[in-house]
Amino acid sequence: MASKVPITVTVNGNRREAEVEARLLLVHFLRESLGLTGTHVGCDTSNCSACAVLMDGKVVKSCTVLAVQADGRDILTVEGLATGGGLHPVQEAFIAKHGLQCGFCTPRRTGTRQRTRSGREYRGTSAGARVTRR
Repeated sequence: MASKVPITVTVNGNRREAEVEARLLLVHFLRESLGLTGTHVGCDTSNCSACAVLMDGKVVKSCTVLAVQADGRDILTVEGLATGGGLHPVQEAFIAKHGLQCGFCTPRRTGTRQRTRSGREYRGTSAGARVTRR
């Protein structure tokens, strides 16, 4: 059995402590240990970004990050976008503008779109939110 490493990670605003195998990927920690299944494993090659989350405000592919590398970091998943019982304006915009596909990569798309190109947090309203294709 592989040795376990203690980590402390803030996920969606909640401090979480765990002991993980050093080789455990962040995506598996989020899905299997924390039950946050909005982050997906899509391609097993790190090309699709279905596993993308925000780590300290920057988009990372959680299938390429070890859980131990997230120690002391802030992680935001799609489950953490909604606050106060309502959807984030970007989530509302995806619904309003039918910006959904099969749902597999939608969490990644909504999670990464909540940041503007300049890196500031999106603060629009659902009425003013725009979802455009690149």
